Formats: sequence, C-alpha cells, structure tokens
Amino acid sequence: MAKCAVCGKGIHFGNNVSHSNRKSSRMWGSNIQSVTCKVNGTTKKLHVCTRCLRSGKVERA
Repeated sequence: MAKCAVCGKGIHFGNNVSHSNRKSSRMWGSNIQSVTCKVNGTTKKLHVCTRCLRSGKVERA
C-alpha cells in the first residue's frame, strides 16, 4: 500500500481482539488517493491521504 507523499501516513498495525480475548494481528490501511497535483508549476500524480487533501496541503491540478 502507498504512503502519503505529504505527511508520510501509511499502514498501521494492531490486533484483532475476540470476545474471548484471543489476539490475531491485523493492519489498518489509511485512506490514500491517487491525485494529480501541481508541484512546482508542473502536474504530477501523487498518493495523498484524504486528511491532507481536505486540509488544503495539496493543490489539485
């Protein structure tokens, strides 16, 4: 899975915990979108998380 090009957010790891308290590993994927953005006057395709998109850290092309 991709990482955010702006903040570096990626996969997070943890455990599934059942009712009987047994644990198995799992991972959470961040909501990362492939977006065409303006970078130094040129358009580039970047993987950006939706939080960076929403907060305006990236200017869409």
